[in-house]
Amino acid sequence: MSKPTELTKPMMVFHHPHNADTLVQWDGDHFDIDGEFHRVLVYGVGPSGWTDDLTQLHEEATDSGSHFIDRASRTCALRALQKAFANEPATILEIGCSGGHLLRDMQQAMPQARLMGGDYTLNTLHQLAPKISPTIPLIRFDLTQCPLPASSVDGVVLLNVLEHIEDHEAAMRHLARILRPGGQVVIEVPAGPELFDDYDRELLHFRRYTLESLTDLVEQAGFEITSKNYLGALLYPAFRLSKRRSQSIQRSEVDRAHHVQKAIEATSRFNWFGSALMAAEAVLAPLITFPKGIRCVLSARRS
Repeated sequence: MSKPTELTKPMMVFHHPHNADTLVQWDGDHFDIDGEFHRVLVYGVGPSGWTDDLTQLHEEATDSGSHFIDRASRTCALRALQKAFANEPATILEIGCSGGHLLRDMQQAMPQARLMGGDYTLNTLHQLAPKISPTIPLIRFDLTQCPLPASSVDGVVLLNVLEHIEDHEAAMRHLARILRPGGQVVIEVPAGPELFDDYDRELLHFRRYTLESLTDLVEQAGFEITSKNYLGALLYPAFRLSKRRSQSIQRSEVDRAHHVQKAIEATSRFNWFGSALMAAEAVLAPLITFPKGIRCVLSARRS
């Protein structure tokens, strides 16, 4: 990329992708790497349970982030971040930024925050770059070997990311390392290990969680839990029934991919009803901890 006509004061500094002793500056709308200017900072990655094809599948099947459960997830995460940082000029990293929907929501709701987007898949970031604010740096990296400097961010949010990482303990250790003392992490993962089915296999999930297992994972990494609950509790009975039915059917890999896409599209047709239930649940969530749900949501502070 050619050098921009105007440079702003450098906001952030990162390690060079190929030389850890050299630093890379983010100048407000680009990375300066050896005199060349790039929109995306690219680090190497190891094997993962995520691909560009899965990003495209989810974006297409959910109508680009408009699915009611995805909207509820982003709203829940925003509330947690706003509670943690209020009007502070915090540096917040979204890992697994995918289509950029949460980044846009955060930029609108928290204009004082300094935002960063990270993802495992490079093509996803290149496609996202022209669609979001040029002031948001985008970084391709592997969380289990995270290259970001220690104590470099105030907040991290991961929506449906940890289930794609085989060594989620290593991922949590890196989250604790890159967060400043007192920094906040917001995590969401799919719930119900007993409901693991073809949907999870097709989306390359390594596991589903209980609220207790997620709490143990986060606390063992040195975090103090500030809030936790299930999301999609009012939808859980229908969700469980659908999952159990799916588990009883044997499918080929081709049929499995078709089933997953149709399942996502089917629930999208009930956005109005799902949105109403999620709105009701949002009123109840601060008052009670639900016994079950579709997803686990948790916020924690670095001790």
